[in-house]
Amino acid sequence: MARGQFNHLLWFLAVAEERSFTRAAAKLGIAQSTLSHTIKRLETQMGIRLLTRTTRNVAPTEAGERLRQSLAPRVQEIETEIASLMEFRDKPAGTIRITLSDHAFDSVVWPKLRPVLIDYPDIKLELNVDNGFRNIIEDGFDAGIRLGESVEKDMIAVRINPDWRLVAVASSGYLKMHPAPVHPEELIGHNCINHRHLSAGGLYAWEFEKDGQELRVRVEGQLALNSSHAMIDAALNNYGIAYIPENTVEQHIATGDLVQVLDDWSPFFSGYYIYYPSRRQNLPAFKVIVDALRYSGN
Repeated sequence: MARGQFNHLLWFLAVAEERSFTRAAAKLGIAQSTLSHTIKRLETQMGIRLLTRTTRNVAPTEAGERLRQSLAPRVQEIETEIASLMEFRDKPAGTIRITLSDHAFDSVVWPKLRPVLIDYPDIKLELNVDNGFRNIIEDGFDAGIRLGESVEKDMIAVRINPDWRLVAVASSGYLKMHPAPVHPEELIGHNCINHRHLSAGGLYAWEFEKDGQELRVRVEGQLALNSSHAMIDAALNNYGIAYIPENTVEQHIATGDLVQVLDDWSPFFSGYYIYYPSRRQNLPAFKVIVDALRYSGN
C-alpha cells in the first residue's frame, strides 16, 4: 500500500468508529463528499467492501470490523508515543504548511510571523502563495488563509485582520487620455486590468456598492493578471485601471503616482481568516502560529 494511503485508513477508522460519514467528516475537519469518495477509492484499491451503507446508518462489514480492530490500538499507541515524545521538547517544533494569497502574505501574515520564526527556531514554516482556492486537506496543508466569506463551513476559522476594501486606481498619464469614470458602468469604455481566478478559471467581476445598491461589472482590457503586484505595476505604467486592495496602493496614491477613482463606490470586504480542521488546534507549534496571527481588534 502506498504511504499516502495510510491517511485514508485513518479516515476509514473515523467512519467505522462514528458509524456516520457526517460525524466522521466533522471530526476530521473535511467535507463529507471528500470523505465518502476517499473511502470508496480505498475499497476499490483493496478489492474489499469495508462498510455497509444504508440511508440511515453506516456499519463495518466483517472485513471492515477486522480492519478496525487491527488499526485502532495501533493508532492509539502511536498517538500516545508522539504525545510523550513532545514532552522532551523545550519549545514548540514542527513544520506548518499554509496556503494563502499574495495580498494576505504581504499585508498580514508575513509581518506577523517574522518575529515568531526568531522566537521559535524549531518551527518550520512553509507559506504557499496561491491566489486560487485550495483543498487544504487533499493538498496536505495544515491551514489556509482566505476572506471570511470564502472559508469552508466545516472548518475552525480565526480572524486575523480587520475588514478592508478594493479601490480602483489608474495613473495620471492614463487618466489624461481617458476621462475618469464617475459610475462603475462607465468602466465598460475603459482599458481595465483584469484579475483571473486560477481555481475558478474565470475573470473577477468587479464588485461595487453605494447607498445599498450593489453592482458587479465585467470589465474589458488588454491585460489579465493573477498577481496584485503585477496589476499595480501595469497600472503605474499606464496600462489602464486596476481594482486593488487599498493598503497595497496607499503609498502610490499619496505620492500621486496613482489616482483613485470611484471612491464612493468601493465597498469593504470581510477580513482574512486562518482556517483549519479541528485536529490541528492542539498541536503546540500550530497554536503558536494561530495565536500570532489572531486579530485582537473589534
